[in-house]
Amino acid sequence: MKDVVRKYAARIVLIVPFAVFLCGPVPGFAGTILGTAQTFAVLGDTTVTSVGTSSVYGSLGLYPGTSITGFLPPGTVTGGAIHTTDAVAQQAQSAALTAYNTLAGLPFDYNYSGDVLGSAGYIVLVPGVYHFDTSAQLTGTVILDFSSDPTGFFVFQIGTTLTTAVGAAVDVINGGPQSSVYWQVGTSATLGAGTSFAGNILADQSVSMNAAADILSGRAIALNGAVTLSGNEISDNAALQDFGSGRSDFGSLGFSGGSGGGGAVPEPGTFTLFGASLGTCLLLLRKVRSNPL
Repeated sequence: MKDVVRKYAARIVLIVPFAVFLCGPVPGFAGTILGTAQTFAVLGDTTVTSVGTSSVYGSLGLYPGTSITGFLPPGTVTGGAIHTTDAVAQQAQSAALTAYNTLAGLPFDYNYSGDVLGSAGYIVLVPGVYHFDTSAQLTGTVILDFSSDPTGFFVFQIGTTLTTAVGAAVDVINGGPQSSVYWQVGTSATLGAGTSFAGNILADQSVSMNAAADILSGRAIALNGAVTLSGNEISDNAALQDFGSGRSDFGSLGFSGGSGGGGAVPEPGTFTLFGASLGTCLLLLRKVRSNPL
């Protein structure tokens, strides 16, 4: 009888961890990973500075720095509030750091190291994780096409800097309410004059936007440096404010995956597999109890 108990016990030991694994997170994520940072269109660490008249739709925050200049007047903040070195901004910075680390840790689908976004052969992209060992450049227009998976995501893992050329553009098509676009930047991001950008920039250091460079659906977040603006427009919700551009974020709240909870979630099929595994565990336990020592 001891051999029988040991046999069933060994099966349970194998099945339970497997069931737990099945019910655990699957690769990728659903909903926003930004947490409380989702309510911010601009979030800096040391300073947030605007030269000229910048328009921000969504909250603007700074932590732990204390200097926000160039707003009210002449820059405007609507659809949110200004948070200077307060608990709200602190929590948002913490959430943004968690999101940054999550993005950096994702396995990548495409290694684009040395390639230039928007150049021949790199104009239309499908959802996935795109990796750059060091810097990434955008010239011309890159089109992010969600047609194969409107609930999917684009993640750009950039080892050092992100730079866009004058007049460059990020166009997003065929998206949905859960569509996500993230730019995880290892050092600093610089948007060239007249750039029409989309997606959420999470830079380890700074974000600088030259004259008339706009983030019409997304966010500018600097984790350890400054956000510097030069008469720009930034909206974290194009459905409510697109600054007359006619651009859509398909209800995704600035391509942050909508208002759903962050983090990885089990797929529906996972629950079925978990239930089957749990049922097997219960049957094995019943057999053990029906054959006592």
